[in-house]
Amino acid sequence: MRVALIARSTLHRVPGGDTVQVLQTAAGLNSLGVTAQVKLANETIDYNGFDLLHFFNIARPADILRHIQHADKPYVVSTILFDHSEYDKYHRKGLGMLFSHLSGDHIEYLKTVARCLRGKDSLVSPAYLWKGQYKSIVQVIKGAAMLLPNSVSEYRRLVAKYTETAKYHVVPNGIDPELFIGLNQIKKDDNLVVCAARIEGVKNQVNLIKALNNTRFRLLLIGTYAPNQHNYYQECRDIAAANIEFIGHLPQAELLKYYSQAKVHVLPSWFETTGLSTMEAAAMGCNVVITDKGDTRAYFEDNAFYCDPDSPESIRQAVEKASEANFNEAFRQKILNNYTWKQAAIQTLQAYQTSIAS
Repeated sequence: MRVALIARSTLHRVPGGDTVQVLQTAAGLNSLGVTAQVKLANETIDYNGFDLLHFFNIARPADILRHIQHADKPYVVSTILFDHSEYDKYHRKGLGMLFSHLSGDHIEYLKTVARCLRGKDSLVSPAYLWKGQYKSIVQVIKGAAMLLPNSVSEYRRLVAKYTETAKYHVVPNGIDPELFIGLNQIKKDDNLVVCAARIEGVKNQVNLIKALNNTRFRLLLIGTYAPNQHNYYQECRDIAAANIEFIGHLPQAELLKYYSQAKVHVLPSWFETTGLSTMEAAAMGCNVVITDKGDTRAYFEDNAFYCDPDSPESIRQAVEKASEANFNEAFRQKILNNYTWKQAAIQTLQAYQTSIAS
């Protein structure tokens, strides 16, 4: 089976959680005998060389429309339906006043067009300009052989928002268990807290810093700032007390020493579908604090400490509880057994086989 995994044009230049998902999915599929090639949405693709197309990020339909119109191939979509609307409407500075009067789809449309006009992204599908965000996503859903959400919760959100149903197969996100062998024996520092994420408004580092400033905790912010987020990064630096440290972007393997030492990992985002760094940290024996907004409970259930991203006090209390609690080893084993990229590849291949057969 030959499959093209088609992702946003900035996949490598602006790495994020979807970068890990795409590359790890491709590697896992190739290990199962599938010829899986990662392609960027703005590339010219010889569709005849593939049996199936696999798109990522349904909220970026401008990357998808042209391909499905010209390929004449069955396709599946890893939806990764991230909802920025609450942050954009109520917490984003500058354009926030304008966004507060628009729907989430209208906001995404304006952001897509703005990225292209500023040369930050490519307009792969000109038809997107007159179809708009909502109708474009509906078209993608209707034509898909299968949707591959990361959880049932994500699929239900998609159906509720776009009132379209489709065949779906849940493909959970995962971690690479080979990276974690033997490192969980290091003694944890009860006062060490790590947040591994791009520094940007939606990840909510400002409220995290406010929550932990001048406390007993040493907070390490691991990640570089996202494009157009330099002012937000500077705000984080300006308000940070001496117990807050900034560490730039690190390759996944280099995160291990921080995960292995920290008692707590925190990700108080305005929204998360999964929170890949949270899952990685939990596999390394960290107690995890995560937002209560999105699909996080589908993964972490009662094994995480949840916080309200709008409340620094809620974030601080959750970190306090996490630092004092014993780690649940059974949860770590659940991740290593069920939430791995190998398992994700197996589930993805099953979805491919069903899609082609139908």
